[in-house]
Amino acid sequence: MFDNALPGFVVGVTADRRSDEQVLMLQRLGVDVMLAPTVQTRPLLDPSRLRNATEAVIATPPDYLVASTAVGMRTWFAAAESGGLIDDLRLALRGTLIAARGPKAAGSIAGAGFDVWWRAPTEQLEEVGDHLLAEPLARRRVAIQLHGDGHLPLGSRLRDAGAEVIEVPVYRWAAPDDPRPAKRLVEAVCARHVDAVTFTSAPALHNLVDVARKADLDGALIGAFNDGVIAACIGPVCADAARHEGIDEPLVPTSWRLGSLLRLLATAMLDQRRVFYAGSTELVLQGLVVVVNGEVVRLTDRERAVLHLLASVPGGTVTRRTLLETVWGDQRADAHALESTIGRLRAKLGPAGEVIETAVRRGYRFNASDPKMSRGPRSQVT
Repeated sequence: MFDNALPGFVVGVTADRRSDEQVLMLQRLGVDVMLAPTVQTRPLLDPSRLRNATEAVIATPPDYLVASTAVGMRTWFAAAESGGLIDDLRLALRGTLIAARGPKAAGSIAGAGFDVWWRAPTEQLEEVGDHLLAEPLARRRVAIQLHGDGHLPLGSRLRDAGAEVIEVPVYRWAAPDDPRPAKRLVEAVCARHVDAVTFTSAPALHNLVDVARKADLDGALIGAFNDGVIAACIGPVCADAARHEGIDEPLVPTSWRLGSLLRLLATAMLDQRRVFYAGSTELVLQGLVVVVNGEVVRLTDRERAVLHLLASVPGGTVTRRTLLETVWGDQRADAHALESTIGRLRAKLGPAGEVIETAVRRGYRFNASDPKMSRGPRSQVT
């Protein structure tokens, strides 16, 4: 349905795991991808912590086990096998009731040969906790497979209910070794050179904001997400992290899967296309391209910024001062650079280039109509 439907749109990808799959899916939509991982999954700094937790589970088998993530459960079993503990671990978990946070964790349990006692419909650990708290937990033993930040509030909730909790650390999340791609993504979002950014974990989102904060760009980053740039979050936990950082309306699919996220994002970007008419000429603005009567014209970032600013008030005059301040970041920038950009835009648009008119001694206007906008008096940007 969406194959190659979105040329010109630019999407930032912050994922570490499965990033190749995500990039390929986005490229099939026709979009340009900025790959900038903001989090990476790393082994524990002290591997003995996992072995010690495994030995504790073997020594006193738990009544319940919480499987938080598929990658965590697979990594745990693989580490137990390489450490010569897998048979003892399987025996210890033989009578354990295993609760899975979501279908992927449930699949990893089933793949290891265990039955899943219960799976959270909303795929949230808070719901797993609510279900366990309905059980008689006093003096019961609960093992929790931790995710990458090494801490889950679930443990405290269960201890307060009288359970003995053993936490199983498997891996850790860390900032990327090279922060430069993430910094470039922050700058591109702030400059509105990116149409959307995808987040497949809460740490990925927090880390991008942290990169921006270190560059004193966090306010501009959040402002961009609240003014047109789409923050696409894979699920409610990630979306809650976005709201915590100040992003008002993150995009969240009802089915928390990568495919669902990208389909929803494709629909949202299609809705962002702007269609204009100048006589019999149709112009479609979508990201870095303009489609003129079906012919795709590709723009540079600066050309895009100028054209989209002019098109934001079709028929209205945008002053040179506003263009220089908004696009170049300095109203005192060389006016010749603006004139050159306007000239290139007109040339690229060919016969449609006349839609960019000069308002003598003032600025420029985009003289095309937008059927979605009201037919009220022309506005001006000063």
